[in-house]
Amino acid sequence: MRIVHLNSPDIAGGAARAAYRVHQALLTEGVDSKMLVQRKSSDDYTVIGPETKIQKALGRIRPTLDTLPVQFYRNRTKTFFSPSWLPFSPILKHINEIKPDLVHLHWIAGGMIRIEDIAKIKFPIVWSLHDMWALTGGCHYDEGCKKFETRCKSCPVLGSDKVNDLSNKVFYRKKKVFQKVKSLTVIGLSRWLADCAERSALFKNRSVVNLPNPIDTDIFAPVPKKNARDILNLPHDKKIILFGAMNGSTDPRKGFNYLSSALQKLHAEDIELVVFGSTEPRTPAAFKQPVRYVGHLHDDVSLRVLYSAADVMVVPSLQENLSNAIMESLACGTPVVAFNVGGNSDLIEHKKTGYLATPFDTDDLAQGIDWILHAENYQEFCENLRNKVLQNFDSKVVVKKYIELYKNILEAS
Repeated sequence: MRIVHLNSPDIAGGAARAAYRVHQALLTEGVDSKMLVQRKSSDDYTVIGPETKIQKALGRIRPTLDTLPVQFYRNRTKTFFSPSWLPFSPILKHINEIKPDLVHLHWIAGGMIRIEDIAKIKFPIVWSLHDMWALTGGCHYDEGCKKFETRCKSCPVLGSDKVNDLSNKVFYRKKKVFQKVKSLTVIGLSRWLADCAERSALFKNRSVVNLPNPIDTDIFAPVPKKNARDILNLPHDKKIILFGAMNGSTDPRKGFNYLSSALQKLHAEDIELVVFGSTEPRTPAAFKQPVRYVGHLHDDVSLRVLYSAADVMVVPSLQENLSNAIMESLACGTPVVAFNVGGNSDLIEHKKTGYLATPFDTDDLAQGIDWILHAENYQEFCENLRNKVLQNFDSKVVVKKYIELYKNILEAS
């Protein structure tokens, strides 16, 4: 069985890391798997990316060029919006050269492939939804508008009040293209996103399954907290709260302001906040607690040590699919507090593997943080966290479900 995965970058960003983990898990099971990317950071020979200087330069500028139509909407929000209109992508050529049995799409925005090119893929397609983009007229998260269930128009993400706006045009481009694709199976990585796909106007008549991202629990495993803090030079006499996301302090969807508000409500003086995935902003948010920004961590070992050093991880996202950060934290034995939104409940069992706060209630978010930090059975609580991940998300468990899905699709083709 020959599988080719498409994702814009190979290891940079949450969707890329999740896609790469599926690819790696398949390789360990003897599946002939390759990954096609627009920007390659790894030195993995099974990942195929741009080779010449010109190709690499185009891979870097295509994401910017693809957003040009969005620039006309000056009242747009900060939520990412992808028209995916850029022609002359080399991806189709590469797919045809590989001649896979099946093409597995992941995060293909950022100018990687034009929407119309999807219909030109002559092999069965599986599409893992790492966000809402495939369902919508271009936004990667709909900010709760739910227009993807009928048709996108007057897009709140674009700040548009026009029916025939860019979201409407992208939506109808997708509708026209998707109708031409004969074999398409949609994977909702969380139960929430699988449900969104089933309710969407674009995918409601397609096969939709719920399959999670896998995680290698040999890589993400607990490190003794004392050792982890020694490595990172973090204090031993403080309770460490961890927050992390790509550009998490500037992306409103990541809920940094909600975290800030919740921490103002905590009265303990022995708390320190550690932020990763973001460097310290020019004008840092005001916190009662000391804050340490550790910037971008580019390898799993550093992440493993950081998760293990923390007492609690807080993920206050306003919309969330199936968070790598939550999964990684739990695998390392660190409980998580998050709003009860999206796919968070797939990972967090309330007061068993963490705390699910009432959405956008910062009092409850603060209560959840305090509850975990002062739990009488905290040590026992942490020791039980990994079981959830081992049973439901470990690579060895999840990859077999992917292989079974691929085989069923190929048998039906």
